[in-house]
Amino acid sequence: MLSKSDVLVLRNQFPALSKQVDHRTAVYFDGPAGTQVPERVIDAISNYLRNHNANHGGVFQTSVESDQVVDEAHRAAAELVGSADPSTIAFGANMTSLTFALSRALAQTWRAGDEIVVSRLEHDANFTPWILAAQDAGATVRYIDINETDCTLQLEQYQETINDRTRLVAVGCASNAVGTINPVKQICHWARQVGALTFLDAVHYAPHGLMDVVDWDCDFLACSAYKFFGPHVGILYGRKNLLESIQPYKLRPAPNDLPGKWMTGTQNFACLAGTLAAIDYLADIGRLEETTPPQSQPDTPTLPPDAGSGQFRRPALARAFDRIGEYERSLLKPLLSGLAANPHIKIWGIADPDRSRERCPTLSITHDRWSPRELAQRLNEVGIFVWHGNYYALPLTERLGVEPSGMVRIGITHYNTHEEIERLLDRL
Repeated sequence: MLSKSDVLVLRNQFPALSKQVDHRTAVYFDGPAGTQVPERVIDAISNYLRNHNANHGGVFQTSVESDQVVDEAHRAAAELVGSADPSTIAFGANMTSLTFALSRALAQTWRAGDEIVVSRLEHDANFTPWILAAQDAGATVRYIDINETDCTLQLEQYQETINDRTRLVAVGCASNAVGTINPVKQICHWARQVGALTFLDAVHYAPHGLMDVVDWDCDFLACSAYKFFGPHVGILYGRKNLLESIQPYKLRPAPNDLPGKWMTGTQNFACLAGTLAAIDYLADIGRLEETTPPQSQPDTPTLPPDAGSGQFRRPALARAFDRIGEYERSLLKPLLSGLAANPHIKIWGIADPDRSRERCPTLSITHDRWSPRELAQRLNEVGIFVWHGNYYALPLTERLGVEPSGMVRIGITHYNTHEEIERLLDRL
């Protein structure tokens, strides 16, 4: 687990964490909407723009340098999700745009009578794109409900619903609203048994747990770098044979081979440099010795000597997420206990501290006196930043009946501290 000194070393790499509100250090519990970034990410973006800014595919020096950075970003993202092949990674503006693009392409292969399976626990980006695509193809959408008491999926419905007409099962690895971690490996297995494809939304899971497309046996997975301490970049993984065989909407001069086939338009190369830096930041957490800071990144995007070896980041990332998970649960348990002791507050989702491994350290609450917006405003007065509303998890907030006000979301990341948890509970 990360020690207190480890967390201090890591916090010191995040410039935003020194922000003051009314002479008190700000508390960032807004991570599920976008985490803060370490200095190396800022430096990588700035360095790219200062020294290597060029478009893709040229024979001149800055274009070659730019392509090296992008190629290494592909390798790093592949290692992050557990793929051995960098060509299975496509970048885009964000997860939503990538999902819309994939859904339009897949819909060309669907016919009337085909079925698509989505759940009520989703962020709308893993819900509406598939519904619209199904409507275009004349396919039927089937919905998996939740257990309202703890906001977990009704898993027995998957076995009842998935059949030989199912073409796609789309499910989130974790809820961005209530933190529930879904058994995606089991769900992918049920889909595989009938020949259906699977799409995993790992946006909320990515900063908290190790993604593993091989072990989960999924066909597609999407996440966003700005949720795991990077810039605004979307990441799509797909099985190579599927990415090669499915035809996306693309321009005629665009490449027909991978990964360029799925990356429409000019990419945000500076932010791909930042994404690479964010993944290396995570890997360095796995290399931490007690009280020893992670090695700083070089000022230039030149590649590390062993980059691309296949063993450069993945083992370090696995160790990093083990440490992150243990530390975040050490913050989550007292938060759940403290909230449960407050008679004015309702916790939505898994509230039992002993079930902390079944959820990410993200939870939503409502207050019996203050609206979500009022509660968020009152917390902001003392420098505690939380989100209110539905956080685009509209399928869930509609199902729970909390629209239009929504809930208040508290999101823990590894740069939060026990002292910050105490400040939040005291204020509540």
